[in-house]
This record gives sequence, structure tokens and C-alpha cells, in this order.
Amino acid sequence: MSLSLATLLPGLLLLALGVPLLLNHSGFVAVLKAFPRSTRAAYVFFGAGAAWFLHLIWHLSPADFGDYRTLLFIAFAAIAVLSFKCVPDFLAVRGGCVLALVGAWPLLMAAYLEEPRQRLLMVGLVYLAIALAIWLGAQPWRLRDFNSWLFARPGRGRAVGGALTGYGLLLALVAFTY
Repeated sequence: MSLSLATLLPGLLLLALGVPLLLNHSGFVAVLKAFPRSTRAAYVFFGAGAAWFLHLIWHLSPADFGDYRTLLFIAFAAIAVLSFKCVPDFLAVRGGCVLALVGAWPLLMAAYLEEPRQRLLMVGLVYLAIALAIWLGAQPWRLRDFNSWLFARPGRGRAVGGALTGYGLLLALVAFTY
């Protein structure tokens, strides 16, 4: 992946999240409020995260326990399937965290040892997303609490949407300066 694409993708993601919040789109707000406990979102996000993680496990090199990849694949696949049965609460949040963690690797590798200093705008955001994913993965109910705080007053959602939109635009513009 090129550095331009690795910077453009998070920018577009921030725009996709920020613009509906900035415009206070009622359907998007309803989706965000329902997201933490949504069964459909759990199937989509946790399913995609588990599939991507299992793909990474299957392609491990011998130096990274690749000799045991079949055993690791079966164990993690069983954990992923049993997660839907044993811990269905906030599984969508955990799935989003998994996607953030496995998705961070290609973005960081695109910026590794690159010269332009503006790459740090993307790298800083990715490290923030990693920290947030680890925190929310351990305490997924915090997203529900954040949503409650965010939508308690009408201006908060618009302010967060404005910040996300602004940073997304900045990343999208920076992506074309490399």
C-alpha cells in the first residue's frame, strides 16, 4: 500500500463518520446509539475482524509460530464462533476494535521509514486508534457511555462531527501532497 493511499483511507473514514454527525443526521445518530449492542453489527464487524485475523494466522511464517498455524487457526476460529454464543454483549464494539488493530498494521507499514513529515498526521491518528481499540476492547460498554454523553446535548454531536470532518479533510488533502 502506498503512503498516499494509507493516508487517504483514514481521512475518508473520518469524513464518513464526521459529516453525518456534523449534519446531525437522525438516522446516523440512531445507528450510532444502537451500534454497541447490535446483533447485525456484531456479525458484520466481529465476523470481518475474525476472518481477517484468521487470514493473518493462516499466513504466519515459521519464525512466527507458523509451524503451529493449523492448531492456532482452529483454536482462534473456535473462540470466534463461541464468542457469538458465550459473550454476545457488545460484540460489535469488540469487532470494531479487532478491525482497528489488524487494520493499523498496513497503514503503519506504509509510513515506515518514509521521509515526509506530514505522514505523522496519519501515524498519530493510527496510534490513537490503537490505544482506543485496546481500551474499548477491554471495556466495550464505555462506547455506550460515550454515546450517552455525546447525544445528551445537541451541540456535542455536531462538535465531534466537525472535529472528525476537519481532520478527515486534512488527511485527505495531505494524501495528495506526497
